[in-house]
Amino acid sequence: MKFSLVIPVYNEEKIIPLLISESLRGLSTFTDDFEIICVDDGSKDRTLELLLEQRKKDTRIKVVALSRNFGHQAAYTAGLSFAKGDIIGMMDGDLQDPPELLHAMYQKVHSDTYDVVFGLRKERNEAPVKKVLIKSFHQLFTRLSNIRAPANVGNFSVMNRAALEAFLQLQEKNRYLPGLRFFIGFRQGFVEYDRPDRSIGEAKMNLSKLTRLALDAIFSFSKLPLRLCLIVGILGLLFTVGGTILVLSFKLIGRAILGWSSVLISMYFLGSVQLVFLGVIGEYVHRIYVETQNRPVFIVRKYYDS
Repeated sequence: MKFSLVIPVYNEEKIIPLLISESLRGLSTFTDDFEIICVDDGSKDRTLELLLEQRKKDTRIKVVALSRNFGHQAAYTAGLSFAKGDIIGMMDGDLQDPPELLHAMYQKVHSDTYDVVFGLRKERNEAPVKKVLIKSFHQLFTRLSNIRAPANVGNFSVMNRAALEAFLQLQEKNRYLPGLRFFIGFRQGFVEYDRPDRSIGEAKMNLSKLTRLALDAIFSFSKLPLRLCLIVGILGLLFTVGGTILVLSFKLIGRAILGWSSVLISMYFLGSVQLVFLGVIGEYVHRIYVETQNRPVFIVRKYYDS
């Protein structure tokens, strides 16, 4: 069975030679029939040049050059659309996902035990702040979404052809691939591992990008933000009715009505709540607008395979 490994990269010139050599070594331990599809996501450095140099040494390395930077999830989608294998793997290009683990994941799919096998991170050897933020997001996503995905799971995975074809049918523009991978169903298993910190280069998923990805995940797989708006709105209405009754009661018995400070605080509070609600609704409206535009998730400038 042919195996395809998809690796998105962006400005990774420092790690390309090691990434390719480690990937080749990891794949060679269990198959000779494979291809490595590296997706250059509009890099500004020598990433594409170095990938093409590696391809000259081994033609099993394919290179997809996107027309600009479309983002990590879109780059993965591009690579998966070019994969020709019967079994397909997804691995980040920073070597935090160990290529040698692909063997165990491949075996579980090849033996027809599972259709999808993902890497489950037992421990993350990363900066404490980043570790806490990522852990908090995974826990929040698990609780808010209607998909019962285990926490601390990323893109690192292996799937069979049937699962990939189902996966590629999902064409939404704001993409959170781990969530989509669980959405398609199929028999899913995992392999545990400890995820090390980067040893070469700098992390491309900064706080801003992680936040954007987290919002895409939550708003794409949960209606809870809208439901919270409704619940708080109902509570606010009840609070207003109760306050009105209280003020009228004070007036009827001849006691002083609550001062202007309480009125102003109530106005500012309710105004802030309304702005939050508008922001939540705006997130959903924006995503609807992006979907109706129906622009491609990615644009390929050139595919190097011959």
